[in-house]
Amino acid sequence: MGILEGKHVLVTGVLNTSSIAYHVARVAIDEGAEVSLSSFGRAMSITRRVAEKLGISSEIIELDAADPASVDAAAATLGERHDRLDAIVHSIGYAPPSCLDGPMLDAPWDDVAVAVRVSAYSLAELARAFRPILRSGDHPAIVGLDFDATVAWPGYNWMGVAKAAFESLSRYLARELGADGIRVNLISAGPVRTIAAKSIDAFRSFQDSWATRAPLGWDPNDATPVARSVVALCSDFFPATTGEIIHVDGGYHAMGA
Repeated sequence: MGILEGKHVLVTGVLNTSSIAYHVARVAIDEGAEVSLSSFGRAMSITRRVAEKLGISSEIIELDAADPASVDAAAATLGERHDRLDAIVHSIGYAPPSCLDGPMLDAPWDDVAVAVRVSAYSLAELARAFRPILRSGDHPAIVGLDFDATVAWPGYNWMGVAKAAFESLSRYLARELGADGIRVNLISAGPVRTIAAKSIDAFRSFQDSWATRAPLGWDPNDATPVARSVVALCSDFFPATTGEIIHVDGGYHAMGA
């Protein structure tokens, strides 16, 4: 029996088979979960193909995290299809090109606002809309995918600022949703070669050297360690853990120069 046997998990942000969210969905299914996926717009057709590969072609809902009406509609749709939801995996992030790689002070506020709304505020939107159905789950959980925002990374720029907001927001949500028994935690992952990572030119400057500093080593082509950690937080194995950021980076974050 898997650690998610009998649980229903919503995984957002599955864009293709290289995305961390895809591997989260794959491991969750292997561990016995019933998995639903979300996508929107032109990405829906890609997510459908991924869902077929996972054997869950009927379990896709449309959800645009930047549109409150779309988030509400997605929650209503999921509530009609299922009587409970045990976990949400937040794997949503976007920043316009001006917010990455180039001089930070050249990025206009309108672009920065998009990065913060999609990459940080969307966590609150999901929590707000899905809170009623999450309450019916067993040890319900919200798990977000993070990249360490305690330091300034080359090229990450305004996305790094958005991730700092994301980390702070997760703690405030943990405080507010605890009364409902809903746990809110983040996984701070090491660099994984995804489409999102490839959009940041400077990431290449440290992706390949990560393993030399990480005491456990690190393979940027293998998202499974991150996926398994997300699944563990979705399970009942962490019933009293909330407001936490767990690093899954080979130990890189703990090392000095």
